[in-house]
Amino acid sequence: MKLSSLIKDTALYGLSSIVGRFLNYLLVPVYTYQITAGSGGYGVVTNLYAYAALFLALLTFGMETTLFRFASKQGEDEKKVYSTSLFMVGSVALAFLALVLCFLRPISGLMGYADHPEYIACFAAITAMDAFQAIMFSRLRQQHRPWRFLALKFSFIIPSIILNLLIFFVFKKLPGSEAVFERFNGGAGLIFFANLACTFLVTLLFIPEIRGLKAGFDKALARRMLRYSMPLLLLSLVGILNQVADKILFPILMPGPEGMVQLGIYGACVKIAMIMALLTQAFRYAYEPIVFADSADSSSPATLAAGMKYFIVFTLLAFLAVIFYLPVLKYFVASDYWEGLSVVPIVMAAEVFMGIYFNLSFWYKLTDRTWWGAVMSATGAVVMILLNIVLVPRIGYRACAWGGFAGYGVAMLMSYFIGRKYYPVSYDWKGILSSVLLAALLCLLYYLPQLLHITLPVWATLLWATLLLALYCLPFALKFVKQYKHRNK
Repeated sequence: MKLSSLIKDTALYGLSSIVGRFLNYLLVPVYTYQITAGSGGYGVVTNLYAYAALFLALLTFGMETTLFRFASKQGEDEKKVYSTSLFMVGSVALAFLALVLCFLRPISGLMGYADHPEYIACFAAITAMDAFQAIMFSRLRQQHRPWRFLALKFSFIIPSIILNLLIFFVFKKLPGSEAVFERFNGGAGLIFFANLACTFLVTLLFIPEIRGLKAGFDKALARRMLRYSMPLLLLSLVGILNQVADKILFPILMPGPEGMVQLGIYGACVKIAMIMALLTQAFRYAYEPIVFADSADSSSPATLAAGMKYFIVFTLLAFLAVIFYLPVLKYFVASDYWEGLSVVPIVMAAEVFMGIYFNLSFWYKLTDRTWWGAVMSATGAVVMILLNIVLVPRIGYRACAWGGFAGYGVAMLMSYFIGRKYYPVSYDWKGILSSVLLAALLCLLYYLPQLLHITLPVWATLLWATLLLALYCLPFALKFVKQYKHRNK
């Protein structure tokens, strides 16, 4: 497959993911302005979607990547590989759903939702269908059908947005709706029902792909695929734990209504920092195909070093932009969530560490030492979980932010120092450190009026922020102009 075609397909897959996340991101103001922080409803949303992410990793058990691997092997029947994958994941997903429904009351009680077992049933169905769909989406990617992939992704996103808007801006105004919203945590439960309906719709649209089950189930092939997928399951679980463990543990470490209120505040304010995650994902979709392409120079240490430098420069730009314009961006969530804004810089810094860790991770992928990825991610997860256990009872949701900061920081440092042994890369530390120091200096200047107890009007703060952001961009702009003139001589 040509690199240009690879990048085009990847751009389309990335578009559906990034645009989808961005559109769902725009629902956060709807939720936070319509669900008060004091109700704890957004805490329920944050907690249950964290559980869904964890169980989705369990139910797919690395079979998405395994499908790619076996379908491309010589001598393997790709239709048989697909149908066997679909049989395995579908059977596990169906068994999971049946088990949850059979023991719904005790499971709901253990998770803290004894009064709302319907939430757990709803998420069990959503997660089971998502797992089943994951294999079919992988099949579309394996067949190089990005437009079908894109259409099915948006078949969930668009109806989901419409249903949520109808729930909070139409149904909420109908007579007698107050009791319904009060019954379902200020409307949080209705979000789950909308998600269930849209997930079911996409499953119906997948009927042509479901017919692939006709190729049958191969036991011998299934055993070989499972041997391959089990290490991938470990990697996936460790990776997802780094993202969601704090949101699952928080209500356990701080039980009762106050725990859900604090988790909702944290979950809402973290969304402001999500621009960093979107940038990291966009960078990954654009960069990863180039590194793994057939070109001799694509995965060279020089390419990796340049990628790291550019990533850090642009990530720091995003970091500064969010921090500097927080006086405006804070209106993205309702004012009763603003007390959690102090975690935004910490979460953003953790996202920077995660992005650097991703860039550093190419060494173990290119040298086929992927087990190191599991070791480093697991170490980071343990650090994050321990910090949450120790600090949540003392400082509440701020412990989640510091836990992520420390966990990703440890994984990042481990990857750098271990990678020096197996795949040494000469990073431009002078350029990287100068960018970091410049960003740190500009942050200090931004907060200087506050440190001096000077209260500036919002317009003056934004003007000051824009000036500082321009100062950050100036040396890179001058360097670009200089290089452009040199090339065109």
